[in-house]
Amino acid sequence: MPAYTVAEAARYLSMPSPTLRSWFAGIEGHFKAVIRWEVPSDHRLSFSNLVEAHVLRALRTRHGISMPNVRKAIRYVEEKETIDRLLLHPGLRAGLGRLFLKKYAELIELAPSSQHVIERALGQYLEAVVQDPVGVPVRLYPWIPDPRVGPKRSIVIDPAVSFGRPVTSFRGITTVVLADQFDAGASIEGLAEDYGLSPEAIEDALAFERAS
Repeated sequence: MPAYTVAEAARYLSMPSPTLRSWFAGIEGHFKAVIRWEVPSDHRLSFSNLVEAHVLRALRTRHGISMPNVRKAIRYVEEKETIDRLLLHPGLRAGLGRLFLKKYAELIELAPSSQHVIERALGQYLEAVVQDPVGVPVRLYPWIPDPRVGPKRSIVIDPAVSFGRPVTSFRGITTVVLADQFDAGASIEGLAEDYGLSPEAIEDALAFERAS
């Protein structure tokens, strides 16, 4: 079900709203959309759309891949390999994107060293997505502040908790509530005591809100 405005989703993924919108709507005269809205008439993102954007961001950032080339490779794999919605496909996670990277390398003449960098970044982002036994995404750890250590799991987005808003992994307290109370004068120690969280969990929630 559509649940997130473009602005909300962009904030959770720490990326510009216009960029995220262009991935779903395209830019007339320049390029077509690369991710489709869950409900074409409703331009909000579903949780699955949020995960797709999260994975696409992994392919796009940290290693300078151009968006036209990413789009070309994704479309090629989906059309030629008859994979529907590659960015959600369990095979992408299971193989750390090797099918995509193989086709990408063939299309873009990607150097082996560059492929290694992309695979590492993609693997870190895919580790932040939790799937059920049949491969459906059910949980996302959206905050990846340090590419050297992989995703932090102190903040989670789960469509079954708090209407899919970012919450602390322990006790499920929304990050925006903690940030609002801190901004209103509450101390980190006081919030930790009130909500039964560690001071580190409060600090992570505040840092996530500031980063987004």
